[in-house]
Amino acid sequence: MAGIYLHIPFCKQACHYCDFHFSTSLGLKEAVLQAMHQELLLQKDYLRGETIQTIYFGGGTPSILSVPEIQGLLDAIYQLHTVTPDAEITLEANPDDLTPEKLLALRQTPINRLSIGVQSFHDPHLQLMNRPHSAQEAVECITLAKSLGFDNISLDLIYGIPAEDEALWEQDLAKAFALNVQHLSCYALTIEPNTVLGHRLKKGKFTPAEEERVAQQFELLMTEAKDHGFLHYEISNFCQPGFESKHNSSYWRQVPYLGIGPSAHSFNGVSRQFNKAHNPQYVEALKLGQLPCTVEELSIEDRVNEYVMTTLRTSWGCDTAYVQQKWGMDLLTLHAAYLAKIQSQGLLRIESQTLLLTEAGKLLADEIALDLFLLPEETE
Repeated sequence: MAGIYLHIPFCKQACHYCDFHFSTSLGLKEAVLQAMHQELLLQKDYLRGETIQTIYFGGGTPSILSVPEIQGLLDAIYQLHTVTPDAEITLEANPDDLTPEKLLALRQTPINRLSIGVQSFHDPHLQLMNRPHSAQEAVECITLAKSLGFDNISLDLIYGIPAEDEALWEQDLAKAFALNVQHLSCYALTIEPNTVLGHRLKKGKFTPAEEERVAQQFELLMTEAKDHGFLHYEISNFCQPGFESKHNSSYWRQVPYLGIGPSAHSFNGVSRQFNKAHNPQYVEALKLGQLPCTVEELSIEDRVNEYVMTTLRTSWGCDTAYVQQKWGMDLLTLHAAYLAKIQSQGLLRIESQTLLLTEAGKLLADEIALDLFLLPEETE
């Protein structure tokens, strides 16, 4: 089984926190889509005939595309690959794009999962982040999507937004759970240097939330999700039982995937490749029949470290027996002292040779993963 990711590099406007690859100019939209069709054709053998179980439209803002444009990309995939009848097919969308007409048209396509970028149900926060929709629009589009039969809906929310009122994040969560969606992806507001908020921070015109408050909001998120019957299956992801994101879970399990579009990444088990994050250069390369990507061969430590980084963030954890069987690395012995230390601190537990973070450990997931990374000399 494998997945396909399609990066749609266009947005109506730039969110003040986002450093993903996108353009607010739609002048090259048709050319980029033509190039993506060409890339699908050139890359048809990348997955070595694996059956496709997930397709994911990400971005950017994929919902900026017309429904025929979305269907055209899906048609190309179905023509070039074998897709399972029950494939999970996700469209990332902004609430303002999901008009009644668009939702009705999307119901006629194979799209069966919506990932809606709500971010906040508080209008001043949406304005701070320069989101193109209002809180009311978000509620209305989610309600409408459910009424039209979309029964696998994920919401993106952002916490750690500086605010006078401590209760705003709690109110956001209450609204999200009241809407009875199946999945939540929740991320702390991160201030990247080359963003509007990053520039404001540098000039002293923006003050981020205190780390302690961000941690408290994450703890509240874990508590509320559990109280509402949601599974915390990855650091930033929560779902009703049976509604895990199959596509993202495949990333975390090192399942091969093909990335199509400017800045998209691909993984085949032994190497990664990265497409140019530049729309005109991407288009020109494919006009010449060239793949606009850089290939990175992965060393054993690269592969082990990626496995540790991704699985440690999940509810199924890092299976050290699998690491030893696949790559010959005995993590339990190599990191015995460190593992004993963080176990005694209540950050991690070991069950059947599997490393599992506790709730306290989840607050330090990236730091713990880095401490468990292999160094080149350890694989020689």
